[in-house]
Amino acid sequence: MTTPSRPTRTLRPSMALPAMHDATGEAYVRVASRAFIQAFYGTMRNLRMYPFENLVVQQSLQDLSEITNDIIVRESECEFRVAGEFIFVNSTRLRLDLDNYTSFSALLNQFRQNGIGTLRARMAPPARDWTVLLGFIMNPQGVDPAERFDALRQRLTETGVESFELAPLVESDEEQGGGQQVEAKEKAKRTYARSVAATKDVINSVRMGQSANIKKIKRVVQGIVDQILADETSLIGLTTIRDYDDYTFTHSVNVCIFSIALGRRLALSRLQLYDLGMAALFHDIGKSRVPVEVINKPDVLTDDEWRLIAAHPWLGVLALFTVRDQQEFPYRSMLVAFQHHMKRDLTGYPRSLRTKDLTFYSKIVAVADGFDAATSRRSYQTTPIAPAAVLQEMRDNSRRGMDPTIVKAFINLLGIYPVGTFVVLDTFELAIVHAANPDHEMLSRPLVRIVSDELGNVQYPGTVVDLTERTEGGDFRRTIIKTADPDRYGIRVGDYFI
Repeated sequence: MTTPSRPTRTLRPSMALPAMHDATGEAYVRVASRAFIQAFYGTMRNLRMYPFENLVVQQSLQDLSEITNDIIVRESECEFRVAGEFIFVNSTRLRLDLDNYTSFSALLNQFRQNGIGTLRARMAPPARDWTVLLGFIMNPQGVDPAERFDALRQRLTETGVESFELAPLVESDEEQGGGQQVEAKEKAKRTYARSVAATKDVINSVRMGQSANIKKIKRVVQGIVDQILADETSLIGLTTIRDYDDYTFTHSVNVCIFSIALGRRLALSRLQLYDLGMAALFHDIGKSRVPVEVINKPDVLTDDEWRLIAAHPWLGVLALFTVRDQQEFPYRSMLVAFQHHMKRDLTGYPRSLRTKDLTFYSKIVAVADGFDAATSRRSYQTTPIAPAAVLQEMRDNSRRGMDPTIVKAFINLLGIYPVGTFVVLDTFELAIVHAANPDHEMLSRPLVRIVSDELGNVQYPGTVVDLTERTEGGDFRRTIIKTADPDRYGIRVGDYFI
């Protein structure tokens, strides 16, 4: 007879409190806010799983009360506010990262369904008050958000809960006019987050010598294909996240997204896009057999370490052969894993033992891989290259060995200024490229999101404008004069796509 496993508890936010006491100002708020969101989400999850009297629930409520009280003591209040796709705690906007995607999105959805824009506590709420509040908002029951908000206020009054002040949700003009656009963006975020999580599971399984769940990966690729066919822009925008800590996994997903979008432009069928997506997602699987300390080494590699890195294409073939022994797997993916660092003349690495042309899929993945790698921040590349400069290098430098026809199609996909490029306009406004212009004769005039006015005041979430707009006199209203480094202005490009 086996002993039942003990229920897994959410990490206690109070365990993070000592580290927060050393932080000051906005740094404190950011650290404390993440602990608060973790506690908020963890308590809701535990209330769904266990009765109120359960010790896990009681401990979660205590942790949530403690972290809220700590913020109130330090900041005089604890205000949680949602606006569009963003969460603010005490006026500090929080960043959505892959590691907090689940809790972040869950709270955004809960607040929207209940019509809550702001939840403020000026006194430390006891566990009972949290129980009343959470018990209500966890069961929206499909009621109109505005009606739900009024019912919540009435519920708190009837039960004598005075710890909280509530304000209704206020939608921005952009949200009111683009419900379908917001829904598509949310779907793209879910697709991206699931893709990274599934890729992480598979690569770690291969690294540990365990059986990989290929069925899950096939569902992920199908989701990416469906999303690209339905709304290409939203998913390509998320490739700008390029998470440094999870580079191996986000890079694989980004290459998959770019490859599928490029394959679509090259008129591949849906089934061909599935095959291409599988090959792209697994193109770097060989790195799972290279020691992590070599992959993440920030210094110059030794000759032996470089030989390990250069071996990852054929190590990928071996890894995929192992997977194929267990479950059905496309042979084309093995060729892509082996060839994605080869050039058209078969130089590059690994050295080709047979004179055979690169496969069409390998040429596509090589372009997508080269672009994402060059534009990402990595352990040995702390300053990524501007996307526009990377495309120019791919187009003009024949020594890169990339197929010029596929490079041209890639530029048509992304535009001369790819999505995520940070630019300065002739109006002195700062902007981020939001989408390529569908008119190929206007590739130098993409859709951009204005993120700063002419005086340098940063704007969130900014306003999307079309650079083909003209004045009454026939002149263009705005024109890109140069690209720039967003870090110089304290702007993180990925924040505007999540």
